[in-house]
Amino acid sequence: MSQNGSVAVIGGGAWGTALANAVAGRHPVTLWLRDPEAAARIERGRENARYLPGVPLHPGIRATADAGALAAAGTVLLVTPAQTARAVIGQLKSHLPPGAPIVLCAKGIERGTDAFMSAVAAEALPVGTPVAVLSGPSFAADVARNLPTAVTLAAAEAGLAADLAHRLSGPTLRLYHTDDVRGVEIGGAGKNVLAIACGIVAGSGLGESARAALIARAFAELMRFARLYGGRPETLMGLSGLGDLVLTASSPQSRNFAFGERLGAGATPEAAAGGKLAEGAFTAAALVALARAQGLEMPIAEAVADIVAGAARVDAVVARLMARPLKGEVE
Repeated sequence: MSQNGSVAVIGGGAWGTALANAVAGRHPVTLWLRDPEAAARIERGRENARYLPGVPLHPGIRATADAGALAAAGTVLLVTPAQTARAVIGQLKSHLPPGAPIVLCAKGIERGTDAFMSAVAAEALPVGTPVAVLSGPSFAADVARNLPTAVTLAAAEAGLAADLAHRLSGPTLRLYHTDDVRGVEIGGAGKNVLAIACGIVAGSGLGESARAALIARAFAELMRFARLYGGRPETLMGLSGLGDLVLTASSPQSRNFAFGERLGAGATPEAAAGGKLAEGAFTAAALVALARAQGLEMPIAEAVADIVAGAARVDAVVARLMARPLKGEVE
């Protein structure tokens, strides 16, 4: 891995800005945005007023829309939504520094291809580009304000994962590392779908007992899915699986939970989205398709996919889930 300590962050939303702030304490950071005017406002005002109002930008960050500025980075964090990752890589790959690791920070599965982000990167990036995945329980506002946060970084090469974890960790952002890329990806993508389900329970007024049962059964679904697709159970039990699910299953700070809460209260999927991105809304159908391809039933994920698609009402889905045949808990 390059010894160049500078970091480029691609994506100037809340999460990209938060990661830039967290990393800038140890490395110079280039924060790249597609919109030159937005980049200029952030650079001039030293604040991302649209996504993280009131949070000062670290002095070590330079915000720019100049793709040429990416070429000097030793590490690149790709912090764009999962559904736009392929297009952004295609736009910028000629500007990316050869050999520099690309850390994928979106949690999702690509719609249309049902591809995990590491597979998208492998297809879209130059052959041989080192790729890692960052995931775990983290709200952008907490990370940006330097509140203690721990996440997981995965790379197929264990040495790369360890090097990146040490490079990107700081006083308030702690990175654990693993070589279980698929397990980390499944935890990050799957928990978005399950957070929507938890939001639906809250918005429907079904009670805390129902939410607790849902979390336990939904996590069991995710564990079975992970085993089929090569993820390790211990990874799902860690930060990027159970940890992330705990965070997003009960807090309106989670876009996915808030989206589900509005669905549960009776909003249409379009109205519930409110113009904001909830990755789980895109991931639900892909997760279900991948499960069905392996003959796996995921009734909770299927219920979310149906509600998000407008194919079923919440009350009908609840009745459907409660009417499922009784069986042993570990089956």
